[in-house]
Amino acid sequence: MRRDAILGFRELLENHPQLIIPNLTALINSCVRVIADEDASVRKILLAFFGWLLHQVSPDDLLPHSPVLLLFTTSAQTHIFPEIRIDAIRFLDLFLDVIPDIVSEGWAQGGGAHGRRVLEGYLGILNAGTTFGEGGNTGPVQATSTASVVLSTGSKLVVLKSLSSFLRHALSFSDSSNHASTSSDPNPSIPSWFLSTSFASPDSFECFDKILWPVYHSAASPSMNLSQKWRPEIDPDDSSEDFAGHFDFATAFIGSGYSLHDVIDINLQNTGRVTGGASTESSFAAHLARTLQPTLVSTFLDCAPVVFAPGASPAETEMQMVLAVGEICRSLYGTILRETSEITSQQNKSIDDLRAMLGYFAPYFPFAVGGSIVAKRDIKIEQAFQDLNLIFCELTSFLVLASPSESTSTQARSRRGRTLRSTAAQHRAPSSAARFPPLQVSRVSAYVVQLLRGETPGGNSQASLPRPITPAAYSALLPTIWSLLNGSEAEEDSSAVLRVVVEHAIKASSTAAVKRATIEFIGRLVLLDGEAEYRGAFSAGRNSGEAKKLEEWLLHLPKTVWELGVGSLPTTETILRLLLRLFQRRSRLLRDEVLVSLRARLAPYFIITHPTRGRVLGPFAKIPPASGLRRLALDVAATVLDRSGVRDELAVAVDEAVRGTEDEGYWASIRSAV
Repeated sequence: MRRDAILGFRELLENHPQLIIPNLTALINSCVRVIADEDASVRKILLAFFGWLLHQVSPDDLLPHSPVLLLFTTSAQTHIFPEIRIDAIRFLDLFLDVIPDIVSEGWAQGGGAHGRRVLEGYLGILNAGTTFGEGGNTGPVQATSTASVVLSTGSKLVVLKSLSSFLRHALSFSDSSNHASTSSDPNPSIPSWFLSTSFASPDSFECFDKILWPVYHSAASPSMNLSQKWRPEIDPDDSSEDFAGHFDFATAFIGSGYSLHDVIDINLQNTGRVTGGASTESSFAAHLARTLQPTLVSTFLDCAPVVFAPGASPAETEMQMVLAVGEICRSLYGTILRETSEITSQQNKSIDDLRAMLGYFAPYFPFAVGGSIVAKRDIKIEQAFQDLNLIFCELTSFLVLASPSESTSTQARSRRGRTLRSTAAQHRAPSSAARFPPLQVSRVSAYVVQLLRGETPGGNSQASLPRPITPAAYSALLPTIWSLLNGSEAEEDSSAVLRVVVEHAIKASSTAAVKRATIEFIGRLVLLDGEAEYRGAFSAGRNSGEAKKLEEWLLHLPKTVWELGVGSLPTTETILRLLLRLFQRRSRLLRDEVLVSLRARLAPYFIITHPTRGRVLGPFAKIPPASGLRRLALDVAATVLDRSGVRDELAVAVDEAVRGTEDEGYWASIRSAV
């Protein structure tokens, strides 16, 4: 009867969806009572019904009902029957999909918060301990499971994958790692948090981090213009002008202001969930990592022989369990070790635990089917192995970045922005060798090189065509690349990695989504040389080989921006902003020969000399007039122009491109200013 009633609800509401919102309270209050029903078929039908219903309701309408949903679900997590506990996890997966912030709210706090009860339920099912000792969050862990139940492989996978998703939302690691990454932005900025430990202060890093942030084109406002032409007379009826005393929020309908979801986000921030709570989260994450360590180690050791057996295709369940273990480690240790300006005793314990965990992973790295790559393989297994390889590299980079930093006295910078280094041995901090075996670093370096070259890591590179790296994989690889560049004991190894990174950036297609990420990352590496507060060991162009390769990449940028046209304005802005910063700072890569070549290569962006059509406007003319990118392009051209007063090809091209447009006056003014 209960099963048929739920099926009847589904049939009724599919035919009359207008009944959902008016009856949502009664509907949810009735259905949640069977989340812990002893009949498995009832729970299965309810899960399918909720999977349909909750996606028919907006998050704002669903949030008031979240307490009752989570109350019954967390209660089912501690049910005496293991099957009901596992199904409760499946309900949590659904809630994490629609209201993740509410499910994870207060996970690091006491007081019966939703997130804390959910986390204790996970630990209870895994027999990892649900409470902490007398010392609160710092005391010894005590296992308090009410029953010693051995989970089947499939059930344990459900729990581990759900816990991984919960921690990802609770720790907000991926979001906080990337200042500009949003789900609606097809070209997000790269993560740059790993550079923060190489600066003298957080403020100095924040200033550097903003150098290449997109201004004119973002996900929120793709055509935003931050500048306006001054006019002596203003028309009060002009909707494009904001007059004193005319405020949109004073006349707008109140419903267009804050949504319920926005108000809850503000409340979370005020309670330290989003801002001001990083140290609390880090401390709790460290204790949670020690709590989960035995479970994660035992799970990996049970599954590794099956997954990495020679000459055999891995079972998908065991493969996904190993991947879930890696994702949990990445979320926890990434949060713990990101703030390493002062290493605490708790962080030192976490470093030891992570080193031990990587010791179990290391014999199988790089991860591949049976130790080699076969011609035909399940795409899901292939993706899982690549994700696992990236996780291993990222965890390794955490150890490098958590190494003791260099003495600021030996890394002092002159007023010209050059680092005062005498020899690498005097100024380089104890890094990779102090934290894990050099062989592991060498293998990670070899994997990075193979991946960027499009080769198949761990297999025969001649047996398959080169495979381009995805934007997500490239972004995940950046902390590892930086740790190899900044923490390698041998300058030759660091130069080899840098050479491959630059070669990959040059060969990457201009239309590929990864192109912007390569430009922004290498651009930041080059700009580090002009930062007075930079304290890292890496310096771009340390030898003639590096300088030549970076100059080749720099001269490739005008061609890239020409090929892009208006197809990717955020990428165009990144290139133009980078060139402007390099010209303004007089980067040592900009030798006279390079400047002359850059001027010649930038001219076609404004005017193209066609064999039959003659002088034709370049991509500059296609930029929307309301976009600030037109002014930015003119700023770049004015900065790079020959100071001798000679009208070279670039000056002539810009003059023709702006003739008769609104930008003609602006171009004349900045030409006279420089």
